[in-house]
Amino acid sequence: MTNAIILLIAQGLLGAWDTVWYHEWKQQLPTRLGGSRELLLHALRDFAYAVIFGSLAWFTWQGSLAVLFCCLLAFEIVVTLLDFIEEDRVRPLPAGERVMHTIMAIVYGAFLAHLLPEVAKWFSLPTMLMPTSYGLLSYAMSLFAVGVFVSGCRDLNASFRSRKSAAI
Repeated sequence: MTNAIILLIAQGLLGAWDTVWYHEWKQQLPTRLGGSRELLLHALRDFAYAVIFGSLAWFTWQGSLAVLFCCLLAFEIVVTLLDFIEEDRVRPLPAGERVMHTIMAIVYGAFLAHLLPEVAKWFSLPTMLMPTSYGLLSYAMSLFAVGVFVSGCRDLNASFRSRKSAAI
């Protein structure tokens, strides 16, 4: 499980860089007209990641809860695929951002490859959120959970502002 956690932290670092460098600095997505749908998708993904980071830092989703956790992972993947489509529809992506998204997809796939065998074990256990800890990695994951939640709130607010501006 530690390898999955390390890969998720790597994903968080890449995602933070992608958000700050490309979305905020280069593309200025929160102030861009017509970007409300993309920002909404980013917010939805951020909220999913907040739960993934925050919960995996301190708990395992056992028994029937493993199904719910798998649904959360599937939701994140669907939102990411819709985001890829939306990005191609509304704005040209810089080459570096396209490369970043590809690297993030590879890291996420590696994360899932390490995580899913663990999740498969959770199915046979009694249904509960079982407390766990990965030491400093758990604290790092908690920090990522807070950061991505704040980013999601910012994106959601920017989505509403963009939608409102487009209606005027």
